[in-house]
Amino acid sequence: MASVEITEEKFEFTAKTKKNLFIFIAVGLLMAIVGVIMMNTGGHGDASHGVAADGGHHAFHWTKRLFANLWINNVFFAGISVIGVFFVAIQYASQAGWSVGVKRIAMSFGSWLPIAGVLILVSFLVFGHDIFHWTHHDLYAKFLEDGSVNPKYDSIIDGKKAYFFWPMTDHPSIPVFFLARMVIFFGVWYWLFRKLRGLAVSEDLEGGTARWFEMRKWSAIFLLFFAVSSSVSAWDWIMSIDTHWFSTMFGWYVFASWWVSGLALITLIAVLLKDKGYLSIVNQNHIHDLGKFMFAFSIFWTYVWFSQFLLIYYAHIPEETIYFVERWKSDQYAPVFYMNLFLNFFLPFLVLMTRDAKRHARFIKVIAPIIILGHWFDFYLMVTPGTLKEHGGYGLLELGVMFVYAGAFTYVILNSLSKVPLFGKNHPMLKESLHHHI
Repeated sequence: MASVEITEEKFEFTAKTKKNLFIFIAVGLLMAIVGVIMMNTGGHGDASHGVAADGGHHAFHWTKRLFANLWINNVFFAGISVIGVFFVAIQYASQAGWSVGVKRIAMSFGSWLPIAGVLILVSFLVFGHDIFHWTHHDLYAKFLEDGSVNPKYDSIIDGKKAYFFWPMTDHPSIPVFFLARMVIFFGVWYWLFRKLRGLAVSEDLEGGTARWFEMRKWSAIFLLFFAVSSSVSAWDWIMSIDTHWFSTMFGWYVFASWWVSGLALITLIAVLLKDKGYLSIVNQNHIHDLGKFMFAFSIFWTYVWFSQFLLIYYAHIPEETIYFVERWKSDQYAPVFYMNLFLNFFLPFLVLMTRDAKRHARFIKVIAPIIILGHWFDFYLMVTPGTLKEHGGYGLLELGVMFVYAGAFTYVILNSLSKVPLFGKNHPMLKESLHHHI
């Protein structure tokens, strides 16, 4: 086989690209502002403005819809960020050689982690009360100060208070255990990301296999920690919104949604970089593998979705089925419920079924953004019904906030990608990747 000359490539984050991203973010911000104005001047969602809408327990205000949207995007982009590090760790732990050319793309996602951590922590402290029903302290006292029975007492949530407030469980105030988990997860994820990224840079300079073996060790540690933290974070940040509801499959479900979104974004960036003349070591065989991942894990997501749905449907336990009744039988959310399945299963399954579709950039450029958007709607469906009930909607506010987050996330990862070579020229499996053929 003919030898291939390898030259180091570095992505140039041009002023034009930065300007386009700033325009994209500004457009998103403008759309969000117009969306809020429309809600307050008779547009979509105005009927619920400033009135006690759910039996007087919580008064609905347009800010709650803004808070719900901020939380959806916080969790969605935080998940894609940590999935990038997960992708890199999987490649090292499994000693995969084919992915040398795309690992730096996934690695760049981790640069969003500190921003995501701060956004989620600040968001919870500022408006967590509007997102999480369990933060209301009056739910935990059986009796009022005058000795009468507290009508707001919730025995189910009271039974879960240790999970949120431990060790301060007698008089729940600050959710110490919940906040500690949040800080630890982001702290460890980011620390391990920095470790892996530092070793990759050292490998570029030093060569040899010592750094590769070190990365294998740290990748295994990351995977062990991620196995627990990804599920617990899904319970904390999403499932606890519907505090009465519980699913043993929910951690896997959220992971599947994050994972396939991250795979679609890695693939999309790879084909776009190739269009710009980068990633000469990536060919149709590597794109084919990424396409197979998108295809396979779209089916995996559907499998987990259907398994969770079917178990609850046949068990027919009222406190479990209500979760799907609120989404499936609601005029407000039913269209999104069906669109979720169409965008995340039927469309990827049909488009990516053939070998050619997985290998050619034009198919990837169509289906990858659809998959990412589809799973954003998946998170919308996980968060909005529990936080906004019948006041949820979809319009300029939702689209605008998503644009702002997407633009900021893209800016951070492209900036990170421009700091290091696009692939490791001293990676011990570079030759295997160059000769990869399927």
